[in-house]
Amino acid sequence: MAKYQLTKISTRAPKSAFKQDFKEQTQKNLEDLNVLQNLLYAEGKHAILVILQGMDASGKDGAIKNIFGTMNPQGVQVTSFKVPTQEEAAHDFLWRIHKNTPSKGHIQVFNRSHYEDVLVTRVHGWCNNELAKKRFEAINAFEKILQQNNTVILKFYLHVSAEEQALRLQERMSNPAKMWKYNKNDFEEAKLREKYYEYYEACFKKCNDPEWMIVPSDQNWYKEYTIAKALKQTLEQLDMKYPALQQ
Repeated sequence: MAKYQLTKISTRAPKSAFKQDFKEQTQKNLEDLNVLQNLLYAEGKHAILVILQGMDASGKDGAIKNIFGTMNPQGVQVTSFKVPTQEEAAHDFLWRIHKNTPSKGHIQVFNRSHYEDVLVTRVHGWCNNELAKKRFEAINAFEKILQQNNTVILKFYLHVSAEEQALRLQERMSNPAKMWKYNKNDFEEAKLREKYYEYYEACFKKCNDPEWMIVPSDQNWYKEYTIAKALKQTLEQLDMKYPALQQ
């Protein structure tokens, strides 16, 4: 599992990567994704669940806007998981997750997900090791059920450096277009990076079917290229066909 040691994984694009080339390829991938998403919707045999996790300011919102924002809104839904409501907290931790999973023909994007219940809860001591173990088992069973029902799961961890995170959090205090995102608690959470790394790596180890993809996210253009490419390849592998004309 060495490939999931976050301190050893770069948060930046390879030095050989030329920004303009990658942006052009991303645009081509997005055009192809529009066709593939329409085919997914028309065939109605598969569903796609995209899970986006990462530290605050890792670029989850931007990825959703720039990759999925160009697709047909009839076939794409986005759900953001924040602190559980009173109703949600009265149920098991997967209750609010399961009812937001995608139906056949649809792409569902999770901005944060059920993994928060073995991440932030552990960082702050609300979930001990024994409970975390049970939740890992529940998550694996849950994701297996989805896969058995023709739901393909893509799990992305957006890997951003402490330096880039700090710049983005500061921008939320100075850029009027981003001030609505400002939360003073984000700065305190950023100080807990080592703990978050520890518990993210536990997620990668305990819940790795399907495998996690670690996405270098200091440069948005490379992050978007990586996610769009993975999604395109996934849809192509489904070997989908438009339904025949019904006479």
